[in-house]
Amino acid sequence: MASPTDIRKGRVIMYNGTPHAVMSMLHRTQGRQAGFVQTTLRNLETGTSTTTKFRSTDSVEFCMTTNKPLDFSYVDADGYHFMDPDTFDDIVLPESIVGEDKHWIAEGHSYPVLFVDDKPVSIELPNTIEMKVAESAEGVRGDTSSAPMKPATLENGVIIQVPLFIKAGDVVRIRTEDETYLGRA
Repeated sequence: MASPTDIRKGRVIMYNGTPHAVMSMLHRTQGRQAGFVQTTLRNLETGTSTTTKFRSTDSVEFCMTTNKPLDFSYVDADGYHFMDPDTFDDIVLPESIVGEDKHWIAEGHSYPVLFVDDKPVSIELPNTIEMKVAESAEGVRGDTSSAPMKPATLENGVIIQVPLFIKAGDVVRIRTEDETYLGRA
């Protein structure tokens, strides 16, 4: 067990029986009272965030974590299969871990996976990804109010807003965090 003053951003602690990632922390003191550490924690199983205060007398349990890049192979009824490029082991991540990120996972790409006590708990997507536009309506000439956008369907089935000049077959760069168009690739 460790002191709350050892908490740092990016570490993983055990809180209420489940692993939580420390998103932010602030050490505070108020006058003559004892200091405390205010943290924002993200539950690695459910993805929800919470703000928590730890007094200096509390104790904190840190989890052993590793971050391994794994190559995505395929998906089946068991889950999402990743291969460790060093040992060639097949690691299966269930749908609950991958969640909504499944749209941005492509075969042959490498993704960092966070392991807590040798158990995979989360996958980290790159900030941007390049995808091919599968279907897009023609832009109407003269339809330029300020920043004209139109819907386009990507090869993975996600619909995003793109400028009028993007056509089917173009490769575009997308921010995975909020699914916004960044530019042509």
